Amino acid sequence: MSLSIQSKLLLVGGFIASCAAIWHLLCIIGGPSWYAFARAPQEIIDSAKQGTWLAPLGAIFIALLMFTCSLYALSATKLIKKIPLIKTALTVIASLCLIRGAIVIPYFLKHGFNTWDFIAGTTWFFVGICYLVGSIEVFKNKAANLNTHTLQG
Repeated sequence: MSLSIQSKLLLVGGFIASCAAIWHLLCIIGGPSWYAFARAPQEIIDSAKQGTWLAPLGAIFIALLMFTCSLYALSATKLIKKIPLIKTALTVIASLCLIRGAIVIPYFLKHGFNTWDFIAGTTWFFVGICYLVGSIEVFKNKAANLNTHTLQG
């Protein structure tokens, strides 16, 4: 099976999302210092220090969201069964990643440059581009399939 560049980019975005999901789960094991390194809000770091449920449940929730993004990438490239609402999901994922990536610009203007935030911002912006480019192929394929069915009917 040969994959287009758009599908490969979508898979790269999904892979990065999976890695980020695993990182969030590892924070549960790593404890407060890992949450702090990941720039978690102080409330989450305090939860990890106190052993309350907020930090691990938050990390699990975010990891599930990121794994879901990866599943949509796999589905869009037809490596797994089609998942419902794929066009909507890909659009939302691409938009959120692009916004997350772009949001560092006003942050830098207000607080100054920070290497971690720069890396995170550019990574998520890149993931957004991967999902955007990949979703364009899905939209084109869906439109082509609709045209084919219309011509056959």
